Amino acid sequence: MAQAAAQENDKTVGRIRGWPTTLTESDLLAAPVALRPVRVSDARTWREIRVRNASWLRPWEPTNPETPLTRSSIGPYVSMVRTMRREARQGQALPWVVTYDGSFAGQLTVGSITWGSARSGTVGYWIDESFAGHGIIPTALAMAVDHCFRVVGLHRLEASIRPENAASRRVVEKLGFREEGLRVRQLHINGQWRDHICYAITAEEIPMGMLPRWRGILASPRSGESQKHLLH
Repeated sequence: MAQAAAQENDKTVGRIRGWPTTLTESDLLAAPVALRPVRVSDARTWREIRVRNASWLRPWEPTNPETPLTRSSIGPYVSMVRTMRREARQGQALPWVVTYDGSFAGQLTVGSITWGSARSGTVGYWIDESFAGHGIIPTALAMAVDHCFRVVGLHRLEASIRPENAASRRVVEKLGFREEGLRVRQLHINGQWRDHICYAITAEEIPMGMLPRWRGILASPRSGESQKHLLH
């Protein structure tokens, strides 16, 4: 009962503070990056992108019939988006579409949100291969983290990534997420139970915000790191 009361106090009429909202970074990259809440009307575009990117995404995607990577009807995508929107209304998730120069480029969700004494969430993201390598996901993640810590009121965010997924690991490592260890056979992916590395960050570790940190990294690459490496 006490935990339920604490959770209710953390939300306003069942909603997460600062949601729904669109976040935009206009001048950091060559074109604006935005995070906007998912819409049911996104289902058709979402299906087209994921079918086209099946081989690109399959090695890293949890095996889940609600998010198919093979050709199927639009129905499962509509159902998936509606589920995400329902979880957002219930204070359990922040599901965004990532756009670049106004185009649907990928997706980022802060899910498994726990309130009470934990105030934590788990970050997941993917990007259309045609948009990869431009710094879009690091920028989107930096915006999402700052919003979660400064507006929503979360304290800790995690990201679980397969050891083999070097590109995704670079995203969180560049932004300063700590590696916390291996989670053995954590998720079923591409036909097998797969190990994941847990990365995490707490609000105290970025008192000035993550987006300013990312902006500073891009402005002054460390010795031996090219701008191209930072964006990939």
